[in-house]
Amino acid sequence: MSGVEKKTVAADDDGVRLDRWFKRHFPTVSHGALEKLLRTGQVRVDGGRAKANLRLSEGQEIRIPPLAKGETPKTAAPSVLDLRESKELQQLVIYETPEFLVLNKPPGLAVQGGTGTVRHLDRMIAAHARVTGERLRLVHRLDRDTSGVILLARTAASASKLTGWFKARETEKLYWALTAGVPKPERGRIDLALAKRAVSARGGREAMVVADLEVDDDAQRAVTDYVVMDQAGPVGFVALRPITGRTHQLRAHMAALGTPILGDFKYGEERMEMSGGALPRGLMLHARRLTLPGKGAPISVTATLPKPMAEAFKLLGFDAKDRSDPFAEEG
Repeated sequence: MSGVEKKTVAADDDGVRLDRWFKRHFPTVSHGALEKLLRTGQVRVDGGRAKANLRLSEGQEIRIPPLAKGETPKTAAPSVLDLRESKELQQLVIYETPEFLVLNKPPGLAVQGGTGTVRHLDRMIAAHARVTGERLRLVHRLDRDTSGVILLARTAASASKLTGWFKARETEKLYWALTAGVPKPERGRIDLALAKRAVSARGGREAMVVADLEVDDDAQRAVTDYVVMDQAGPVGFVALRPITGRTHQLRAHMAALGTPILGDFKYGEERMEMSGGALPRGLMLHARRLTLPGKGAPISVTATLPKPMAEAFKLLGFDAKDRSDPFAEEG
């Protein structure tokens, strides 16, 4: 048994929930054990009782009671798996500054874990922390099957700043998609609210559907700009600029136009046969470019296409190296 400890919340832990702080610093203390310690007042923050979901602030003092053997933190050497996953994460980096990293996420890599999901970005980030001591933080998300640019903050302070940029819409995202059918007109804005619904035709799974803001309480406004960059027969090469950031927004909006994204089994189009052969499998949606405010000039980071989408571009005769800004005329 150890004695009572008092730990001060560091800048790197500012804004972290109390239960997650414990997970970081005392990983062997179960959630149930922590709840009991909180309920009985043995764990306190600045001398007062606290709940597991309390958001901590830099400088606060946390009282740690004597912990049973096996609950005290142990420092272990990184495992072989940790080393491999940290290396994999570093290989995905396409741009970095002292404040953040930008990755080119491959399709099929989930951002967060879930039932049956063993390999995911959160796990790689945790492994990286055990290997290097650097605690990276996700600033935004991409669907598992969407590839491309994703931003990780290197400190709590930079995470707060970057998140603020996203909320204030000071960042700009450009996506590329291949669609089943070509949107008409060739340039436009989709302003259709979305809400999550159970879709019985798809095995009872939930999907985002067009909703009415005045009727549906859970409807959220969703806005997407699009430009048709090229077409090959029934396939469109479309640039997309999300103005809002709703779940599955781009996929649901393109389906609502009657031109779903190729490879999107959830919203309407799985595979398409072409005269030159079948297109590769997989969701043909790629976060192509992310533009952030900079000290003078904006910082723009471009991610190359993953292999399946690059093969589809080659088969269809589209330019996979196009670096133009299709929305420049709109400001």
